Amino acid sequence: MKIYLSLFLLGMLFPGSMAGPQREQPTETPGKLEIAKHPLVLERPLSPANRKLDAAKLSAEVSDLAKLAQSLPSDIDQIAQGKLPKDLDVKLKRIEKISKRLRADLTP
Repeated sequence: MKIYLSLFLLGMLFPGSMAGPQREQPTETPGKLEIAKHPLVLERPLSPANRKLDAAKLSAEVSDLAKLAQSLPSDIDQIAQGKLPKDLDVKLKRIEKISKRLRADLTP
């Protein structure tokens, strides 16, 4: 009984010495070490090309887009009446294509 009590008291006084050997914690995680092997190399951004916009073409596309957009409310009214216009899908796809083309032409 005295042996157990003395071991208990020694364990309380020197808790680190009774435990197993402590491992050294790595300073860097494996992911950070892997990232450090491959440094990030940034390339210079490309200068914006001096594009010349065709004003007539843009104007035609914008007016076509406006006509298609103006025709949609009547198509929606027909849908509310339970009728599905045949060309609604074609109109919506065309609106999407024109808007994507305009966005690509007008944004840097």
